[in-house]
Amino acid sequence: MNHRPITEDDLHAYVDQALAPERRGEVAAYLDDHPEVAERITAFAGQRDLLRAALAPVAEEPLPAALNLAHIIESRRRRPSRFGWAIAAMLLLSIGGAGGWIMHGALQTSPGGLVALAQEATASYDVYAPDHVRPVEMRASDTAQLVQWVSGRLHQPVKVPDLATSGYRLMGGRLVATTHGPAAMFMYDDDHGSRIVVLTRPMNGTDEDAPMTPQAKGDVAGFAWADSGIGYSLVGQAPAESLRAVANEVRKQARAI
Repeated sequence: MNHRPITEDDLHAYVDQALAPERRGEVAAYLDDHPEVAERITAFAGQRDLLRAALAPVAEEPLPAALNLAHIIESRRRRPSRFGWAIAAMLLLSIGGAGGWIMHGALQTSPGGLVALAQEATASYDVYAPDHVRPVEMRASDTAQLVQWVSGRLHQPVKVPDLATSGYRLMGGRLVATTHGPAAMFMYDDDHGSRIVVLTRPMNGTDEDAPMTPQAKGDVAGFAWADSGIGYSLVGQAPAESLRAVANEVRKQARAI
């Protein structure tokens, strides 16, 4: 039986336990087959639990007497109408402002643009580069099939950069899930144990054309940029200048598509 594709909405509904039993079973089976997505969903569930725990004391507080409906009605009877409404409005604004500040730290929006793209590339590097068993889903020997697969999922032609002249050989690649949709990840090594990752995906209206910008997190550094709505990020643990040269080669080849 052909099942509907698993979407980001399905994954979030799975975290919120809002799926029908049959659909929940399909998502669970999908996560069993996609450990990198399962890891991200586990993190979402943990964030949800932390948020609920942080806001539980506020939710459990009794309603202030000033907001009790009977109290407001009685206050209106004893005051001119316009003053009663003014006081109620000020109370609601005060509580709304306090609630906004409570939620501010917990619900800050995730970064977007090149920053998000670089973070996604770094996360992929951290997960897959140290893996000596299955760092890629499809090997370099299956490059044609890999290109067809990722191009279909990203709904755009994708070219695998040839970095042989830069001293790196293609190991292979895979699709990875991000909060901004699927991305294609290609991994390379220099035959001396040093690996780099190239991540590409549509930018979805943010930083659709952006110059090459250095990015770093911990001991992983690299560069991110975007051309005509497509973003690229190259990361690794090599010196920044050598990574810049490789990133320039990736950009040159991508522009030639």
